[in-house]
Amino acid sequence: MHKFNGEDFVIVSLARAGTPIGILLKRYMKYKHNLDCPHYSISIIRGKGIDVEAMRQITDKYRAEKIQFLDGWIGKGAITRQLHEAVEELKDLDIERYYGLNAELAALSDPACETDLYGTRQDFLIPSACLNATVSGLVSRTVKLKTMGDDELHGAIYYGEYKDVDKSIEFIDEVCKYFPNADEYTFKPSAAELDTTFKGLDEVKGIAEHFNIRDVNKVKPGIGETTRVLLRRLPDRVLVRKGLLNDTKEADNFAHILRLCEEKGIPIEEYDLKKYNVCGIIKDISGSDV
Repeated sequence: MHKFNGEDFVIVSLARAGTPIGILLKRYMKYKHNLDCPHYSISIIRGKGIDVEAMRQITDKYRAEKIQFLDGWIGKGAITRQLHEAVEELKDLDIERYYGLNAELAALSDPACETDLYGTRQDFLIPSACLNATVSGLVSRTVKLKTMGDDELHGAIYYGEYKDVDKSIEFIDEVCKYFPNADEYTFKPSAAELDTTFKGLDEVKGIAEHFNIRDVNKVKPGIGETTRVLLRRLPDRVLVRKGLLNDTKEADNFAHILRLCEEKGIPIEEYDLKKYNVCGIIKDISGSDV
């Protein structure tokens, strides 16, 4: 983080997976470095862009160069690319206000190799992928209606009916218990993690070609995205990295995927995945092969 913004940076999480991670980062910076970092969550939607009004309100208080965007994980990089486009559009809109705004996204997990600001490039289960709103403050995915202009904040639904089963604060508090034993200076990424010559998007395109999938958006790589496919979409199949089914160290990360596939009758295939442990493929109901 300090690479770009100094000690007084502003955390701007991408809602909603980035929200609990931003809260944890804010708490960690206070615990470890006694820094009070402002934290906001902001909407960014593929194909619709960033919440321009929210950015205006944030930059009314803080210089754009102090903003650090943050997310929970990067799947294949669609939102990362959307963020880069959004930052350029903001600068075109008002270069004085957004001068110095950096689109480099920080993420807890980046198996796609899309950013240098990552906690790990290992593909593992992040709670917001499967618990959704109940670990993200009971807030839905953000929305921007066709009738909404850039002078309006993007919308979201508050799931108050799930208040009794909310795990948001419990999750934050549980992770905070590990702060005393955390050593940020022992970060040693593997050679595979450091190899950015082959990115997640390259793997996704290869999968799409192999299975004759015309729309790469139907290929959802990573444990988090695969979980969402099984919970919320119409899955066709799940690809599993060769050898993973016999890997006891990774068992806890994908056991729920095996269970969901069994319950829904979704076939599992071993595949020579390089960047991800699993990959979900959405069924094409338009009449193509997949």
